[in-house]
Amino acid sequence: MVDKGTLVEFKHQGQHRLGVVDRPEGKKNWVVIDERGQAHTLHPRDLTYEVDGEIYKPTDIGPFLAEADPYIDPSSLEIAWEFLSEAGETADPASLAQLLFSEQGPTFCYAAHRLLVEDKIFFKQKGDRYEPRPAAQVSELRLQLERETQRQQEWESFLTKTQQGLAGEAVAWDKGDRPRIETLERLALFGDESNQRTQAVEILNALSQPPTAAGAFDTLVALGLWSAHENLALRRSQVPSHFSEETLTMAKQRLQSPPPDPDAQRLDLTHLKVYTVDDVSTQEIDDGLSLETLADGSHRLWVHIADPTRWLMPGDDLDLEARRRCTTVYLPTGMIPMFPVELATGAMSLIQGHICCALSFGIDLTDDGDIRDYTIHPTLIRPTYRLTYDDVDEMLELGITAEPELQGLAHWAKVRGQWRMTQGAISINMPESSIKVSEAEDDIVIEVFNDSMARQMVAEMMILAGEVAARYGQAHALAIPFRSQPQPELPSDEELISLPTGWVRDSAIRRCMTRSEVGVTPSRHATLGLESYSQVTSPIRRYLDLVTHFQLKAHLRGEPLPFSSTEVTELAIGASSAAYEATLVERQTKRYWALEYLRRHQDRVWDVMLLRWLREDEGLGLIMVEDLGLELAMRFNRAVALGEQLQVRVSHASPRQDVIRFEEVSPESAEAAAAVTAG
Repeated sequence: MVDKGTLVEFKHQGQHRLGVVDRPEGKKNWVVIDERGQAHTLHPRDLTYEVDGEIYKPTDIGPFLAEADPYIDPSSLEIAWEFLSEAGETADPASLAQLLFSEQGPTFCYAAHRLLVEDKIFFKQKGDRYEPRPAAQVSELRLQLERETQRQQEWESFLTKTQQGLAGEAVAWDKGDRPRIETLERLALFGDESNQRTQAVEILNALSQPPTAAGAFDTLVALGLWSAHENLALRRSQVPSHFSEETLTMAKQRLQSPPPDPDAQRLDLTHLKVYTVDDVSTQEIDDGLSLETLADGSHRLWVHIADPTRWLMPGDDLDLEARRRCTTVYLPTGMIPMFPVELATGAMSLIQGHICCALSFGIDLTDDGDIRDYTIHPTLIRPTYRLTYDDVDEMLELGITAEPELQGLAHWAKVRGQWRMTQGAISINMPESSIKVSEAEDDIVIEVFNDSMARQMVAEMMILAGEVAARYGQAHALAIPFRSQPQPELPSDEELISLPTGWVRDSAIRRCMTRSEVGVTPSRHATLGLESYSQVTSPIRRYLDLVTHFQLKAHLRGEPLPFSSTEVTELAIGASSAAYEATLVERQTKRYWALEYLRRHQDRVWDVMLLRWLREDEGLGLIMVEDLGLELAMRFNRAVALGEQLQVRVSHASPRQDVIRFEEVSPESAEAAAAVTAG
């Protein structure tokens, strides 16, 4: 029972308020007037404190609070806690007021009440009294409160920095900001499937940004943390894009203090002329070719493969790092190497004019292109020329007599290709293209590779080395990764004859091809037309090639093989999985930049060919954009024949949403567009 004029405390919308009791309302409720003159109908249980001893008016509330406020100092509670803990006593507002202020007037008691109610550390309420907490509990609560305070400060600091960044100001992020940034990144990458979606939405709402994956992406771009063309496929993958400082330091140490060469007695082939042939942009130079004329006038082909095992040992830290990565990833924006760049493009590569360690395959062929004899040696070579495919094509076309070795290599490559066809090899000649993006992402160059003599020459020599490695492994029952491919079920001759020759027919054949397999048992590779095959020519950028090097070289030295059959099988499974993921990232990234290129050239008219139908009943077909070597889907609104050539323009392109739409252009419109472009 309270009287009219009693000052009471109550809760209103979660806040403590003071009011003066005015009158009863019904049997149990009271009408209380606050300092603003607002009436509140309250049940007795809504009252949290009653000020004793005086009659108040609503206008007294402001002065009362002003008088009590200076005494509501939480730091004073610790003294009271220490005293009451030692005395083993509890407290109520009146006794605490006496202890702290030596006064028990209404404002002092109310100040003590507020201290006890708001305290989260020193006291806990039991009935109408408060007992001091144990010292250990106080320490733990203090620590929790400090952490919470720190979290709140970090949150406020993060929001302030983010708002500054969105306003275009420079921001210095610190380590404490990283978890929240990563939360936004995960939402941008995985959308509603992000396991931190709730936290990311909270951040975006606080920033007044759309609480979606697109909103998170746009925020990260606006903050300068991501590029507008951020590679989401790479970020979503398990492909590591950077080397740790420890790995980089290890690579430098390995260069400064190389381990002893296990193949100290290398065959010296520095007298041979060695050609390395690659694209202009190639940085990891892992193969070279030589042609040796023997005493009887016959030729021996030499395929020299870079020897990274000179710089590492099975199971050491560099080997384990390469094993974790399994492959070099080639993206339009640059490569992500399997080894640190200093090693991959430096000491491990076959550098022109330098004496380099290699694993060399010497091969004698029969006149029809079969392998008559071979030899494998760890060697020393000195690459003579670093050539591009265009360089070699030009030299072969001109028939330069100063380089008869190059002419000989091209001749034997052609013989080998013809021999493989007699063995059932399947030839598919679809255009391939390379996409290169400048560092500033403002320039995209798409180059279509022609199936030139130089590319055929290098490809045949690499396949030849792989067959030799497999033959050696099979002859000596070595556990090496053999690559095989089941015989595909190709279209019937009738079906193929009904298709236009060239890309349409090759596309139909390619659809039937099965994925190659890797195992420790040699088996036929259908596409290559070989009874056994092992990839061995890219040990700087494919881990299983490196495994083959380790195994071959150990056997050549007469030493136990470093990897058992079971271990090679396990490595092959892991490497195949990693290579598949890397290939997906490469394809998705290449497609993104292809669509971005087309988006930037929406006014251009393209010559295309219909390769095959994806869903003929819906008019959805696969076209080849001839000038770019790109295969993309297009929907047709008229009857089109396979192999038909037509002209199209991009009607809509959104690389981020992975959407591209074309519209057919009439010959007249195409001519007009060409005239505008020429003008």
